[in-house]
Order: sequence, then C-alpha cells, then structure tokens
Amino acid sequence: MEKIFESEYRFLSILWEHEPVSSPTLVKLCNEQLGWKKSTTYTVIKKLTDKGVVKNEETIVTSLISKEEVDRQESEELLQRTSKGNIPMFLATFLKERKLSKSDIERIRQIVEQAGEEEEA
Repeated sequence: MEKIFESEYRFLSILWEHEPVSSPTLVKLCNEQLGWKKSTTYTVIKKLTDKGVVKNEETIVTSLISKEEVDRQESEELLQRTSKGNIPMFLATFLKERKLSKSDIERIRQIVEQAGEEEEA
C-alpha cells in the first residue's frame, strides 16, 4: 500500500465513519470538519482511488482498506523510522518519560503475552 498522508488520513477517518457515502455528502462533511473546498475533496478522492484505497462508483465512495490496516502500516513505518524495527528499543524510548497506570501496565502485559502466543502457534 502506498503511503497515506495526514490529510488523506483525516479524509479517510470521515469516510470510515460514514461509508458508504455519496461524494456530494463527503464534500459537505469535509467542508464542515476540515474546512476543505469542493475541489480539494474531489482531488483527494481521485488520489486515493488511484492508490487503490477508495472506490468511487456512481458517486458512492467506499474504502477498500480498513482503518486497522492503515494504522498498522503507519505503526510499522514509525517503528522502522525511529528504532529500525527494534520493538524493545522503541518501547523503552516511548515509555521513558511516561507514568503508566496499573491498568495500562496490565493491558500491555496482555498484548505482549498474546503476541508471544501467536508466534508460538
């Protein structure tokens, strides 16, 4: 999947919330929520259609990629850029100045255990 830029992600967030949605409705939503003009919205729809991220058929726009897929790609890119894929280094850097609640620590523990179980399977 090609890189999704911040403005495209903001557009996609609106789309995911309302899809399937007509392009005129998207124009209205993007104007209200992002301050975009009609031409900007149609330009982003075209770019994302060309990237294979959205489909625009008979003025109905739907996503071809889920929010989870885009978020996973963005997270992987951040991990590679900041820590060269080294998860422990990334977590150490990310958590260095943070105070975690007991529930946050427990949730992170569960996530790590699940990831370990999936690898063993």
